[in-house]
Amino acid sequence: MTPSSLSSASATAASGCGGMLSLAFVGKSRSRNCSLVSARTLTCSVERSAFSSCRLPSVFDLHRTEKEGKQRHLASINITQGTALRGRRPSLISRPYPRGLIRAEAAADLTSGAPTNSSSSPSKFFGVETTTLKKVIPLGMMFFCILFNYTILRDTKDVLVVTAKGSSAEIIPFLKTWVNLPMAIGFMLIYTKLSNVLSKEALFYACIIPFIAFFGGFAFVLYPLKDVLHPTALADSLLKVLGPSFLGPVAILRIWTFCLFYVMAELWGSVVVSVLFWGFANQITTIDEAKQFYPLFGLGANIALVFSGRTVKYFSNMRRNLPAHVDGWGVSLKGMMSLVVALGLFICAVHWWVNRFVLNDPALPKAEARKKKEKPKLGMLESFKFLLGSRYIRDLATLVVAYGVSINLVEVTWKSKLKAQFPSPNDYSSFMGDFSSFTGIATFTMMLLSRIIFRKYGWGVAALITPSVLLITGVAFFALILCSEPLTPLLSSFGFTPLLAAVYVGAVQNIFSKSAKYSLFDPCKEMAYIPLDEDTKVKGKAAIDVVCNPLGKSGGALIQQFLIIGFGSLAASTPYLGGILLVIVLAWIAAARSLDRQFTPLVQEDLKSKLLEGKLSAMSAAVLGKYKRKPEVTYRFVSVLNEKGFIEGRYVPVIDGRPVASQVGESAVIDPALPDQTPTTKKTLGDSGDGAHRTDTVPSK
Repeated sequence: MTPSSLSSASATAASGCGGMLSLAFVGKSRSRNCSLVSARTLTCSVERSAFSSCRLPSVFDLHRTEKEGKQRHLASINITQGTALRGRRPSLISRPYPRGLIRAEAAADLTSGAPTNSSSSPSKFFGVETTTLKKVIPLGMMFFCILFNYTILRDTKDVLVVTAKGSSAEIIPFLKTWVNLPMAIGFMLIYTKLSNVLSKEALFYACIIPFIAFFGGFAFVLYPLKDVLHPTALADSLLKVLGPSFLGPVAILRIWTFCLFYVMAELWGSVVVSVLFWGFANQITTIDEAKQFYPLFGLGANIALVFSGRTVKYFSNMRRNLPAHVDGWGVSLKGMMSLVVALGLFICAVHWWVNRFVLNDPALPKAEARKKKEKPKLGMLESFKFLLGSRYIRDLATLVVAYGVSINLVEVTWKSKLKAQFPSPNDYSSFMGDFSSFTGIATFTMMLLSRIIFRKYGWGVAALITPSVLLITGVAFFALILCSEPLTPLLSSFGFTPLLAAVYVGAVQNIFSKSAKYSLFDPCKEMAYIPLDEDTKVKGKAAIDVVCNPLGKSGGALIQQFLIIGFGSLAASTPYLGGILLVIVLAWIAAARSLDRQFTPLVQEDLKSKLLEGKLSAMSAAVLGKYKRKPEVTYRFVSVLNEKGFIEGRYVPVIDGRPVASQVGESAVIDPALPDQTPTTKKTLGDSGDGAHRTDTVPSK
């Protein structure tokens, strides 16, 4: 094949994506009047691998930075004689170079007869890459279903253990301490053992399928056989011996299947949500995707709360259309658990689909290896010493403990009044459905308002909102219980009884305290660590995890257990619970104010130092930029055909859209941006007879 059989192609613009370029080849026959045979567009990427087979390219356009431009990349293309025309495929041979190779991949068929526009930018939908949506949408569906089920299970477990015959709200503190905690520890031990022998996908199914099977079996097997399975006679005899103060512990034995449901529902929240879902999400998402979409999952959780609350209310009201001899609660329980099982199987199906068709897609960005921060392992004694030695950490620990204790004290007392107002399981469940829906709406609204509160009023006001809400609503709640007789005439004028008013005030207290906790308390707690030095920050977190979190979660339950056993019942210990709550919330407010006086100066000092650092950096850039400015340079890889049938090329800078080397005449071209390059001689030939010009670039001796 002679050199005149081909014409050089014009360079196509680079796509702008780092490391990506495009090239075009146009073949023409020997005849002057011959029509175009083929046109082709290919995409190329700089890689350290061998060339793949592709069609003949003639010009590479490459955008490179000045730093990258100092690396020379050469490619040699061998054209087999007689193959560049009529749709035949030439072969592309590569020579390995120390600094990398250029690989060309075909983007369209050579015989298509028309060029194909290849774009390196990924396709997007509403500004989000479609490859990312293939992971985010299934994760969002899984998270919605998991929290939808959790809300149904959470409302149902309270109905079962509180409204059961021979039980009351006194059972909840004993359940959390003596049943729920041991089973949670046992599950984590089993999970650790299984994680050593099963794959991640198999481990997910091994953990979630027992939950699905239990909830389905409870509604259709255990609950209908409750009269046979529950040792009612044994529980009655134990209660006579131990006395009414032990109603809660004895009730655990009396309704053990309901207590098992309670614990499994609690574990669904800690295991399926925290361990399985977030572990899977962190496994398949990149850090950038997590920053963008994890906050949306939090908002979606509150939407699931609203929908699940309405679902609970719907199934609880089904008994109104049922015959009198039918157990309406049993029917609604079967309906809700059927929905839980169906959504649980759907979660498994989505997880299977993601593992089969998403994670194996090579186009998807892979999750970065997240390095776990090494936390100091502080013992109980070391944690107490560190807490006592730092006023800042001590105030922060007071916030954590106070919230856990106070919310527990109010919640159990409120549920005891809720049972007195709604003794029927269906009425109780219907009210809890409304409660969950309003909690979701309030939390969603508070999350949107929290940014305004932080920006306009600052950390101190945001930190005081949660204890202030608990103080106001807690005082109103216990006042309605303790002063019910004097308030009866006033409340009856509004159509309320003291008991109903206490139920509604307690519901408002729980709704706003939970929404304030998720939207304000948690962000304030995490923000308080920011201005600390690294050693104090890490050790403070470790100390609070060891001491304060368990104390906050179980402290309220332990206080209630001692009061119930000491005074005989929860109702008799209510005045003391109110006094303890008042002391704890006031200590919480004092700690928040003290922490604000320490937090705000630290933040202001940190901001001043960063502002000064930014000004110095800007001044340095302004001065040094006049002498050491390094603007980005665009380079073009020009490849041409020599007399031996090889295409050779080199990088040249592009100015005003044209290569510097495209000059008429013969001259030596040395790019100052490429100091290590070999001088080259440029030779321009005239018309070859078909109206085309050809440029040959050969290394100079």
